[in-house]
Amino acid sequence: MRTGEQVLIIEDARTRRHDFSTILQFMGYHTVAIDSAYWEDAVSDYSPQSFSALFLGGFLQAESTLQGMLARIQSWCGGVPVIRVAEPLPDNLPTSLARQIIARVDWPCSKHQLLSSLHYGQVYREQWRQAHQTGCNQQVRLFQGLVGKSEWIRNVRSAMAKVADRDVNVLITGESGTGKEVVARNLHENSCRKDAPFVPVNCGAIPMDLLESELFGHEKGAFTGAVSSRKGRFELAEGGTLFLDEIGDMPLHMQVKLLRVLQERTFERVGGTEQVEVDVRIIAATHKILEDMIAEGTFREDLYYRLNVFPIQTPALRERPEDIPLMINELTHAMEKQGRGSIRLSSAAILSLCRHDWPGNVREMANLLERMAIMYPYGVVGIQDLPKNFRHLDAINQEDDGVADLFPDSIQPPGHTPGKEDLAVLPVGGLNLKEYLTRLEKSLIQQALSDCNSVVARAADKLQIRRTTLVEKMRKYGLQRYEDPVRT
Repeated sequence: MRTGEQVLIIEDARTRRHDFSTILQFMGYHTVAIDSAYWEDAVSDYSPQSFSALFLGGFLQAESTLQGMLARIQSWCGGVPVIRVAEPLPDNLPTSLARQIIARVDWPCSKHQLLSSLHYGQVYREQWRQAHQTGCNQQVRLFQGLVGKSEWIRNVRSAMAKVADRDVNVLITGESGTGKEVVARNLHENSCRKDAPFVPVNCGAIPMDLLESELFGHEKGAFTGAVSSRKGRFELAEGGTLFLDEIGDMPLHMQVKLLRVLQERTFERVGGTEQVEVDVRIIAATHKILEDMIAEGTFREDLYYRLNVFPIQTPALRERPEDIPLMINELTHAMEKQGRGSIRLSSAAILSLCRHDWPGNVREMANLLERMAIMYPYGVVGIQDLPKNFRHLDAINQEDDGVADLFPDSIQPPGHTPGKEDLAVLPVGGLNLKEYLTRLEKSLIQQALSDCNSVVARAADKLQIRRTTLVEKMRKYGLQRYEDPVRT
């Protein structure tokens, strides 16, 4: 797995530093490994944003306490997630410093632990960026709905930033469900035409004999049923953007008419003789390979070059697995905002989804999460709860070191126990406290029952409450009650 991402390792034990760096390089990460005395000098040539995570090991210098080291790291950049290696986490760290430690891994560590902690780090970085960079540059505003930090998605963002305010035709290619319309809408909303209409047309969904009338409109009496004149999509999009989705499905005779409009900026309504001038920007999209269609004679080469002034390719989800945890977080947040429920996924479940091929791309993921939210409302979805075709890990042998917290702006280190000044991280936009606590209590009860093989008495001990109290709460939340084994 070649990620191209860069991580920083601060570790005074030379052998461990070397071995840890070798492991991460084998996993596809670029590493900068240094001891605690010189790390600030070593990173002076790097931007803090160039590091996806910081692995913090042990310190040989007596003056380098964990609190002091974290303070220096936070002063350098609070947006870099810190992962503690081998050493324990003290209970007396100030809240502001403890929040930056998002995970702890053992030494020697397992690949599962590393991947899980790096996934937590991706979510931390994305949420920190959203909380601290609102309203900065166009690149932040431009990509609503385009979630991810992979090289693929960075290339899409870079291309969009270059062409958004240029009044040229754009051709978006990519598989179905990869967000081609999301790209088109973002281009429109960040162009000089943003105050005019954005008009989408699915060329493959309109019958051939109606497509001309749909695009160019018709005059009264032009055909049977034309009882009045009607504007087409070109006129409706006047001054704005016309999005021609699935342009590869447009029949040849309509391709000729479209080419004429692109060349002359005029057209005639069906059944009319008057020339109608039009000023629209064309953004087209297709999941087909138009070059192959040109060779087969099913798509006009001259139209292709008219549309393909600036190409943008949207990547398939399987090509950017490192973005999947952030995508899950975004889709879960969207479900919450729309009142369609919510779920939490275990880290093992997320790792399994990262190995899925996603033939339906983001649309397939959205459907899966919605199905899980219906089946396990506000619950914890483990790998055993996923449909069979989404299980790509062994649920029995796969250790699950925690639940990935997918609720926005609520990252805490796994295993971190809130102290008197650290009850929770309040989301920037606030929250419904009663609903949040209800979800949290139900989730913890489900985790306890799962850990104790659904034995109520043992789950009650783990939650440090009376068995009868737990039974009442299970009844309250509609959780199935299991009989305890006979006690001797």
